[in-house]
Amino acid sequence: MSVGFIGAGQLAHALVKGFAAAGVIATHRITASSPDTDLPTVSGLRKMGVNFTTSNKETVKQSDVLFLAVKPHIIPFVLDEIGPDIQERHLIISCAAGVTISSIEKKLLQYSPAPKVMRCMTNTPVVVREGATVYATGTHAQGEDGRLLEQLMGSVGFCTEVEEDLIDAVTGLSGSGPAWAFTALDALADGGVKMGLPRRLALRLGAQALLGAAKMLLDSEQHPGQLKDNVCSPGGATIHALHFLESGGFRSLLINAVEASCIRTRELQMLADQESISPTAIKKTTLDQVLQQPGVGGAATGAGPGAGPGGRAGISLFNNKHPGAKKS
Repeated sequence: MSVGFIGAGQLAHALVKGFAAAGVIATHRITASSPDTDLPTVSGLRKMGVNFTTSNKETVKQSDVLFLAVKPHIIPFVLDEIGPDIQERHLIISCAAGVTISSIEKKLLQYSPAPKVMRCMTNTPVVVREGATVYATGTHAQGEDGRLLEQLMGSVGFCTEVEEDLIDAVTGLSGSGPAWAFTALDALADGGVKMGLPRRLALRLGAQALLGAAKMLLDSEQHPGQLKDNVCSPGGATIHALHFLESGGFRSLLINAVEASCIRTRELQMLADQESISPTAIKKTTLDQVLQQPGVGGAATGAGPGAGPGGRAGISLFNNKHPGAKKS
C-alpha cells in the first residue's frame, strides 16, 4: 500500500509523523504534493523520508490511498486537476472541513464510473498518536475500505465511523478542540505565573492536570460532572474557584465555541460549492491570501478544519482507548 497527500501542510505533517511513529506505513511509501515548497512542513516531511513533489498528478500516480488535505475552497479545483488520473485502485479520503462526499463524487463521476470516496475529520494530536477521528463512507466505497482507513487512523488515536451529517459537529468539537485546550493551558500557566510559579513549571503542571483529567474520564464509568464533584471539597479552594468560572460563563463559552466552529464549517462548504475562486489563486492555500486576489472577497478565514442538569450515567464507550485500531 502507498499513501499520498494532496497538500503538505500541518495536517499532512501530523499524520505522516503519527503513521511513522505507529509503524503502520514506511515513510518512503508516502508521497506529498504542494505548490509551495517553502512551507516548514515540507522540510519536515522531506526529513522524515517522504517523497515530495509539486505535482498533484504525480502524487495520484504514486498512491493507492489519497488524502485530500487542502483547504475546503481548493477542493473543487484539485478534483478537476486530478480527476482524469483517478483509477479503480484509488481510495479518496477528504479531510476538508465541510466538503461533502456527494460533492466530491459528483466531480469525480465525470472521470470515473465508481469513485471510492470517504470523508474523515481528525485533529492534530494524531502527531502523538492521541488523535480523534471520525469517518463516513461514500456510495462506492466498500467495507474493506473502511477497515483500511480504521487501520491507518486507529494507529494514531481513536477512530470510529459516523453518519456524515454528524461530521460538522465533530469538526466543532474535536477538530477545533485542541485549540480550546491550548488556549486554556496558556491561561492556566498565566495564572500560575501570577501566583509565583516559573513559567516552564506552570505549563507542565497545567498540561499534566488536563492530561490526567482526560485519562481519568476515558478510563472511568463516571460522568465528568461526578469527577468534578470529587475534586470539590465543601468550602474548599476548588469550589470557590469554580464559582468564578461559572460566573464568567465558562460552560456557555465552550458551547458557543463548538457551535461557532460548526457553523463556520458549513459556511466553508457553501464557498466550496460556489467554486468562486479563480484557478490562479490555488497556489495559495489560505483564504486570507486568496482574498487578496483581484475580484475575490466576502469571507474570512475559518477553523481547521455549542451542560445541562442530568444524572451521572456511565460512559462505557470511553473504556476502549482506540476501538477502531487494527493491527497492521
